[in-house]
Amino acid sequence: MNFVSLQPESASLHTVLGTPLTGPCPAGNEEIFLALGCFWGAEKLFWTTPGVTGTSVGYMGGSAPHPTYRQVCTGTTGHAETVRVVFDPAKLPLAELLRVFWENHDPTQGDRQGNDVGPQYRSAIFVTSPEQLEAAQASRAQFAAALAQAGYGEVTTQIQEAGQFWLAEDYHQQYLDKNPGGYCPVHATGVKCNPA
Repeated sequence: MNFVSLQPESASLHTVLGTPLTGPCPAGNEEIFLALGCFWGAEKLFWTTPGVTGTSVGYMGGSAPHPTYRQVCTGTTGHAETVRVVFDPAKLPLAELLRVFWENHDPTQGDRQGNDVGPQYRSAIFVTSPEQLEAAQASRAQFAAALAQAGYGEVTTQIQEAGQFWLAEDYHQQYLDKNPGGYCPVHATGVKCNPA
């Protein structure tokens, strides 16, 4: 698979974890890119998950180079609001990370999560290895069956190889740490995911 490049535009450190927002993964860690609606709340969800060593927010899955938040919100660039999640698989197995992903949004809504509407809010998993691809596909099949049993529609989550991750503007990074009263609801279905 192609190496996912991160532009070195920010030398900032994570305001909660103290780790770099960009750059290669630390030895023994992996990265995966997860889109599940508004990236403010999604990033907080992951930085509070034990075994996650770094997060940052940005844009992935579109065609325009160097997109801005304003451009992405027009729905014309094709990008999804995405969280880069760096994790230690010895402490947080990929299956558990995927469980957190699936259980904390509604992957049947297409280009929306609740009142947030547009392609930037779609559900997507951007993988960085063949093993991640296999695990993501297996977990989607399992969760789709559980959702169907609970009366939900078809899962619309895209699963594909990660491409260019465009780091979002600094004010978006760890937004809910910088703005504790910020609003970014979770759109969980309440359905449990039990990936193998």
